Amino acid sequence: MKQNEFVLIKGTDYEEMTRKLLEEIDLAGMIGDRGKRIGIKPNLVSDSPADEGATTHPEIVSGLLSYLQEHGFSDLLVMEGSWVGSSTMNVMRVNGLDRVVRKYNVPFCDLQKDRTVIRETKGFSMEICETALSVDYLISLPVLKGHMQTRVTCALKNMKGLISNSEKRKFHRMGLHKPIAALNTVLRADLFLVDHICGDPDCEDGGNPEVRDVIFVCRDPVLCDAFACRELGYSVNQVEYIGLAEKYGVGSADLSKAMFRWIGEGETEDAERDHRTEALRAYIDEDSACSACYGMLMEALLVLDREGLLEWLPGKISIGQGFRGKTGEIGFGQCTGGFRKSLQGCPPTKEEAVRFLTELCV
Repeated sequence: MKQNEFVLIKGTDYEEMTRKLLEEIDLAGMIGDRGKRIGIKPNLVSDSPADEGATTHPEIVSGLLSYLQEHGFSDLLVMEGSWVGSSTMNVMRVNGLDRVVRKYNVPFCDLQKDRTVIRETKGFSMEICETALSVDYLISLPVLKGHMQTRVTCALKNMKGLISNSEKRKFHRMGLHKPIAALNTVLRADLFLVDHICGDPDCEDGGNPEVRDVIFVCRDPVLCDAFACRELGYSVNQVEYIGLAEKYGVGSADLSKAMFRWIGEGETEDAERDHRTEALRAYIDEDSACSACYGMLMEALLVLDREGLLEWLPGKISIGQGFRGKTGEIGFGQCTGGFRKSLQGCPPTKEEAVRFLTELCV
């Protein structure tokens, strides 16, 4: 599997979807030596079942463990440390993961009780859980969701569960972004198996799930989080730790170089969407647009296309950083603030975009 590749699957049988993804990428071949110790890190942030949009679906863990055991891997360990104030073991029971680890006879390590090792990086001294550093191959299972402080949480921030509670408190005192980026320079997962089933787009603690029914795998945590921004309607530069992690050499945030490959039933749907969006590019005048803003404009154009309004658009819509300080007729996003008609926002929401374009057609 290439470093810039995403492999995605859509459906409702989450355990079987997970197995199909892992077979597709040949995870066993990627790991190699069957004697390696494999660490599995879900997201068990708080006492919340997965269907509320905060924690990793236990079916994904089940699919991963069954795949690994059937391919001859036996030294497996599931590990996590919930957020400060919650008991990891209680969170695991609420989530249902306790039944999964018993079923496959795999040990679970509560990292809130683990010994720690000090690591120095980027001007920070961090207490990292010893068990997390002991594995030979680390698989992270983040939930793609929103966050009250950082806007987005996915691959990079999921590593925060592998540090001590006192270190978590320190991260918050420092504002999260810089220490999260620095943490990923000394503690790196080898693969990200991402739960994009029903993450809450607003809050890391769940409660307002948005159903997507998608699971995907990728290798670059920075690229993964850039994609998460696009999915949640943010630009990458709105989430500081992503740019910092890219600067530190953790990965690339350039989605234009990402490769997306669907398997199963999602493939046809995605291909049809790609065909429509390619035709809609004729309505856009783009110059250095951020992916989130461009995505919102494209989503709005898709709505107009379905409603038969496209032919009434009075002209091309300009979008992108290249239009800063310039004038024109129709602009989209705050970079086109000097245009005669411009929808402000960085990016605008989908609802705002649809309303703005519909009014242009009246």
